[in-house]
Amino acid sequence: MLLLLAALPALFWDGPADTAPALRDAGIHHILVPPARLAAWQNLPGIQVEAADPRGAVKLLPPAVDYRVAEATATRAPWLAVNGWRFLRRPDGRFYYETAGNQAAVAAAEAFCYGANAMIRTDASGLKPLATMLEFLSSVAGDESPAVADIGYIDDGSSPSGEVMNMLVRDNLLFRLVTAPDPSLKVNVKLGSKEYPKRDVANPAMVAHEVRANLTDEKRSVRIYGSAVVVARLTAAGDRARLHLINYDGASRKVQGIRVRVLGQYPKHHLSLADGAGVELLDYSVEPGATEFTLPELKTYAVIDLSR
Repeated sequence: MLLLLAALPALFWDGPADTAPALRDAGIHHILVPPARLAAWQNLPGIQVEAADPRGAVKLLPPAVDYRVAEATATRAPWLAVNGWRFLRRPDGRFYYETAGNQAAVAAAEAFCYGANAMIRTDASGLKPLATMLEFLSSVAGDESPAVADIGYIDDGSSPSGEVMNMLVRDNLLFRLVTAPDPSLKVNVKLGSKEYPKRDVANPAMVAHEVRANLTDEKRSVRIYGSAVVVARLTAAGDRARLHLINYDGASRKVQGIRVRVLGQYPKHHLSLADGAGVELLDYSVEPGATEFTLPELKTYAVIDLSR
């Protein structure tokens, strides 16, 4: 149980110990508290407690979607507040979210699918959504397959480089960090090179577009059709793969009719939805070199296990 809890995001709660009944009623059974409050929380029934200090953690953006058109770009695509690139840049880091309401559930899903060590602070309205998501995550935990990457990205640690990584995550261009070009990957990206000159770095969206053009859509391991607010992450080992789908607008609305294409032939599948019942994958098709299907609706988070 302790190993499982360590693999999941956790609620950071700085309220007094007399709020324990409210946490139990919401379904919260494990919390992180400030060290000064640890003694007061210990030995309370039904809740496991650990001390944690968010001051040493990387503060993250609450997962969200801004539908306003960005003035600095020509695109009308919504702006997603995603944190995947931060997890990839600091795989051993500690992270901290401040959320409200249903944002807490999306934050937990995001941290989980990247295997991040994250604590989530939320308000009273976020306790039940977070507890429900944590229960779901515990039911699908255990997959430690490596992440699939099409792109090798040489990160110089700068803010512009981070913004490019941010765009790659938002555009579902799967990458991993490398220190030198990796010939086993389909594309390698180094800012300041001939292919990606420094003059383009000021426009991260342009760089992401150039990366996509060099990779080509046919060689992308995952493609999402029908939504600009769903971000994918793919892991695979042997004859099995796991696809994570996060709806970054999941705090407020569902996404309907998402078409997905995954490279590889996977005749078998199993869908797990964080919040949905009776939903099945539709129009499931295994073609030479790729598998396609439609997810009829996505509220917050889906895990799709694929196998041969």
